[in-house]
Amino acid sequence: MVSSYKTFTLTEQLTNEQIAFFNEHGFIHFKKFINPETVSSIIEASKQVEQNWIENDLQKVNGVPIKFGKDLDGSPIVQRFAFINQHHQTLSGLLLDPRFNGLMPLAGDGARLGTEEKDGMVFNHYINGPESKFTKMGWHTDGLRDIFYGGKLNPMLNVGIHLSTLKPENGGLKIIPGTHKQSIYQMLFRKKYFLDNKPDSEEVSINPEAGDLTIHDGRLWHRVAESSIRGEESRRRVIYIPIIAGKYAPKNENSPTVFYQRFAGIVK
Repeated sequence: MVSSYKTFTLTEQLTNEQIAFFNEHGFIHFKKFINPETVSSIIEASKQVEQNWIENDLQKVNGVPIKFGKDLDGSPIVQRFAFINQHHQTLSGLLLDPRFNGLMPLAGDGARLGTEEKDGMVFNHYINGPESKFTKMGWHTDGLRDIFYGGKLNPMLNVGIHLSTLKPENGGLKIIPGTHKQSIYQMLFRKKYFLDNKPDSEEVSINPEAGDLTIHDGRLWHRVAESSIRGEESRRRVIYIPIIAGKYAPKNENSPTVFYQRFAGIVK
C-alpha cells in the first residue's frame, strides 16, 4: 500500500528504479511529459474534431460509440472520443514521440501502441454541469475487455496524458496499487464492475498537473471519482492510449460494436 508515491521524469529509456516501481505497484507517474503549448494545441485539435463530428452527426468510430453530452451553456460536446488519433495530425503526431518506445518493455515482447486497436487513442472530456453525461466512472479493470473481445488476457497498459491540473476536489483517477497481481477471480469479483464508485481504504489518488503522463496496468482496479465542485473548475481532459501485446487486431469502419459497449456509460 502506498498512501503517497514518488513521481519520475520520462526519458527514452526507463531506469531500473522506474521499472521496479511499476512492477511492484502497477502504475507510475511522470511529470511534465509535454509542455503547456503542446497541451493547448492538443485541446484545440480536439475541438476541431468535435466540431466536425457534431456537424456530421457521427455516432461511431470504427464500431465504437461516441459519447455526447452538454457543456455548461447547453451546447453539444463530445465527452468521449475513440480513435481521435486517426482524425487529427496533431494527435497522431504526438504518438511519434520517441519516449513512447521506452515504455514498451513494461508490457513485454511484442508490445506496441494501440493506435488501430481496442479504442485507439481515447480523449475524455469531463465536466460537472447541469446536463453533463460524463462525470465519473465506477470501479473496473481494463483486463475485462479482453474477455468481451473473446480473447485471452494479454498484457495491456493504459497510458494517460493529462491535459488538466487536478486537485483532490476535482475527483479523477483512483487506483488500488498492487491489484495487477491479483487472481482472475479477484479481477472479476472484487468489485461490482462500473456500479460501485465508493472509496476504497487502499485507493490512491492520481492528482496530475497538465502535461503529466501516467501508466497503469490494465489488470489494476481503478475508478474515476466525480468532481465535488461544479462548473468550469470541474472541467478536465485526459487522453488514454493503450500499450498492447498479443495478436494484432486492428479495427476499421466496418468493425462491429463490442457487446459491452452497447451499454452507455461503462466505457472509459
